[in-house]
Amino acid sequence: MIDKDKIITTVLTRLKKLPEGHYLELLTYKRNRSVVIVKVRDEELLVIERGYCEDRFHIEPDALRKLLKTLLKKEFPRSRKIRLYEMGAFAEKDALSIKRKTL
Repeated sequence: MIDKDKIITTVLTRLKKLPEGHYLELLTYKRNRSVVIVKVRDEELLVIERGYCEDRFHIEPDALRKLLKTLLKKEFPRSRKIRLYEMGAFAEKDALSIKRKTL
C-alpha cells in the first residue's frame, strides 16, 4: 500500500522498468475500484478505468501524469492508501476478470 501523495511518482518509475506487454493495477483498499495501466509499447500506454466510470484511454507516456491526477480524484476520492500490483503479461480477458477478495 502506497500513500496517495506518492503514487504518481511510484507508478512512473515502475513503468520505466516494466517490460512491454505487462501491466500495473491500482486498487482501493476495499478492492472495488481499479485503474489498470498496460505498457503496450515504449511510446503507447493503455489505461483502463474500472469503478465509478468504465473507460479506456490510449495515451503516450508523457500524458500519463495528468491523466492519473484526474483518475485518482474520480476513482479514489477519499483513499489515503492505494494498492499497487505489478502484474505479468496482459491478456484482457484474464486480467479484467481476476476476482480479488473485497472488504
